[in-house]
Amino acid sequence: MKDGIHPKYMDCVVSCACGAQYQVMSNAPEAKIGICAKCHPFYTGKAKLVDTEGRVDRFRRRYNLK
Repeated sequence: MKDGIHPKYMDCVVSCACGAQYQVMSNAPEAKIGICAKCHPFYTGKAKLVDTEGRVDRFRRRYNLK
């Protein structure tokens, strides 16, 4: 490998909008994210499942088929 062409690999602090902070390795000293595993609805169990009507049922209702 050539010397001097690769970025430095250092500790990075990743900050979430909810206030959580993580230590990772990166070539940037810090990073900001909008959502993380501590505040994402899927991981916290607060996800809302939307029960959508099926395509066939919608077609039958639209054309008044039984």
